[in-house]
Amino acid sequence: MALKSGSDRRCPWLILPATLLIVLLAYGAHAEDIFLQWDVAVDTSIRPASVDQPVITINGKFPGPLINATTNDIVHVNVFNNMDEELLITWNGIQQRLNSWQDGVSGTNCPIQPFTNWTYVFQLKDQIGTFSYFPSINFLKAGGGFGPIQIHNRPIIQVPYLKPEAEFDLLIGDWYETSYKDLRSTLSSKQMAAYNSTPDKILMNGKGSYGDPLTKAYESFTVTSGKTYLIRISNVGSAWSLNFLIQNHRMVLVETEGSYTNEITLDSLDVHVGQSYSVLVTADQATSDYYMVATPKLLKITDMTKFGIGVLHYDSSTTAASGPLPIGPDPFDIELSINQANSIRWNLTTGAARPNPQGSFNVHNVTLSQTFILSASTAEIDGAPKFTVNNVSYLTPDTPLKLADHLVNGSGVYELDEFSTNSTNVKPERGVFVASGIHKGWIELVFHNDLEVMDSWHLDGFGFFVVGYGRGKWSAKSRSTYNVYDPVVRSTIQVYPRRWSAVYAYLDNTGMWNLRSQHLKNWYLGEELYVRVYDADPNPAKERPSPNNILLCGQPHCLLR
Repeated sequence: MALKSGSDRRCPWLILPATLLIVLLAYGAHAEDIFLQWDVAVDTSIRPASVDQPVITINGKFPGPLINATTNDIVHVNVFNNMDEELLITWNGIQQRLNSWQDGVSGTNCPIQPFTNWTYVFQLKDQIGTFSYFPSINFLKAGGGFGPIQIHNRPIIQVPYLKPEAEFDLLIGDWYETSYKDLRSTLSSKQMAAYNSTPDKILMNGKGSYGDPLTKAYESFTVTSGKTYLIRISNVGSAWSLNFLIQNHRMVLVETEGSYTNEITLDSLDVHVGQSYSVLVTADQATSDYYMVATPKLLKITDMTKFGIGVLHYDSSTTAASGPLPIGPDPFDIELSINQANSIRWNLTTGAARPNPQGSFNVHNVTLSQTFILSASTAEIDGAPKFTVNNVSYLTPDTPLKLADHLVNGSGVYELDEFSTNSTNVKPERGVFVASGIHKGWIELVFHNDLEVMDSWHLDGFGFFVVGYGRGKWSAKSRSTYNVYDPVVRSTIQVYPRRWSAVYAYLDNTGMWNLRSQHLKNWYLGEELYVRVYDADPNPAKERPSPNNILLCGQPHCLLR
């Protein structure tokens, strides 16, 4: 079938001639355009787990290509969907300032239909750091389609560490030997939904483990003795929190998801699902090869072929990695993991993506406008297994929420604030969970994990301040334990089993924003909601108008013909 452009889904494109000019003016002077064309397809020959299975590639690559940019650049990604099902790609941690139209989730975008294309256009506004992208619908992430994003400072902004010799992207994540389509189909079964969350492998940049005889290729980074390197680490998996280390080498943490951190030296680093970090590693050991190892948290695995194992290779080395495989801390030691998380603090003196220091905008004296207390749990609804937030399992409507707002003010698609954001429904139900966020108000988000396994939560559109972790149930008294002096700012936070995590966010970014579990099964089965941050002023400086290539779908898809 020949490729054709975007919105041939029962309606023509909605053309808004003034939009392009307004958007270009809003982008500002310090921006360059980056044009990318992506062909997304399924390849059955890659075999990252040594079994025949479909793998989602971009331009024939698994993982997908790097987006390498400078803060304030404008990225144009023309996505051709060569698969046999709908596709959306989301940009994990990219804030899409005033432009949730480009967020690439079911609440903001109609999907790209099979054998059509659509172009995302978004600005990396005032952001630096390490991020990733991945498919956001249909459980596709379990089949691949993910890749790295690097955003660099403009030359005028000083970086708070010496320039490294080189940079490496390291995407680590669990992987299933089962087809993503087969995995998806099993989730309607109560038994399988409960038990199919045990992946088979850990991959490093889409490759299997060094030393595994069934591995076609393993990841290796080549370094020169005495030089220092930046490694950008992202957990792009579906279920497992991972611990990462390099044999005989220590790591200096310098950045996480767009925030420079106070430098701390670590033997190993916990990277939870959806999180990203940058670490400096100096090649200061004897010339040899050394293991790089990723292992799961909260799991006891003795089969080392399930670990992610790569190699740090000194360029003049003739000695293979040897000795006992280095293993990190006890995977069940939650307190140790929390202590590490609490040690990750914001660098209050560096400029980040802007000339002003990060610490010029902090939370020690803010007035909270809202508190959401969100409890994640499981339920059976109409005989089917679901994950819930406050006993509500998200029901995805045919019409994206943002499109419904634009065409019919949301009428008939969702009811704003229908469900409570600080108490739990007595009876579990499915529904379109959309909550009001007060524009330019401070919100406190408290995530309860009522599950026996690790969870992680992500908020699109914002970075949030990680103010605290706690045991059991949160209460207002828990605020006395918060760190409001130098909490790190990021967009994904882990929530330990039977515990809570708390963050603050400043809702200055108008739009419709996804708030979700980063664990793929939880998300797919309903652990998400949307936060609508609204300003009635139509000024495009407050929120950008709909794109001129907008896709139309769902109930009101032909209202503007």
